[in-house]
Amino acid sequence: MSSSPPLLVLASGSSARRALLDCVGVSFIIDPPGIDEDQIKEAAKRERASTQDLAETLADLKARRISVRHPGALVIGADQVLEQDGTWFDKPGSRDEARAQLRLLRGKTHQLVTSAVVIQDDRRIWHHTQSARLTMRSFSEAFLEDYLDHAGEAIFSAVGGYHLEGRGAQLFSKVEGDYFTILGLPLLPLLDVFRNHGALIP
Repeated sequence: MSSSPPLLVLASGSSARRALLDCVGVSFIIDPPGIDEDQIKEAAKRERASTQDLAETLADLKARRISVRHPGALVIGADQVLEQDGTWFDKPGSRDEARAQLRLLRGKTHQLVTSAVVIQDDRRIWHHTQSARLTMRSFSEAFLEDYLDHAGEAIFSAVGGYHLEGRGAQLFSKVEGDYFTILGLPLLPLLDVFRNHGALIP
């Protein structure tokens, strides 16, 4: 008698990550963790941690926090950190903050680091950290206001105040990196992990 496939748990409240898994037909549940990201980022700054280390630490903590609730499950933790000229950007809390972030990024190239880990029974079985480089064009103030009008409150869930999918693509002149990773998950290698651990048909 074959054993049941392991439960997949997304330890994230991100609508973009949920949409990526939904679109490829993966069955999973969502269980967002409650961690103090600001405190972790402040500690990372004091320790002069790299952007990659910060993203991986946040992803790992999220998955481990949730793993104890779901024995045997494959728990996916993920995080993104946007860095430009040594400064880490947070999700904007208002339209004014989003406008300010986009003005700072305008006409420049920034780095977006995405890290994902999979934890099973408090044991890390896989991790993947990848960087992308995105160059924003020198868009006008009129375009900026039009973009903010159409984006609405969705931009409050994205570091830098943008989503590459949809109208957000108009902000950029060049994008270097894996598209899925930029959206929030290194989807193709993650699907391999699911198949290798019996969660998807090989």
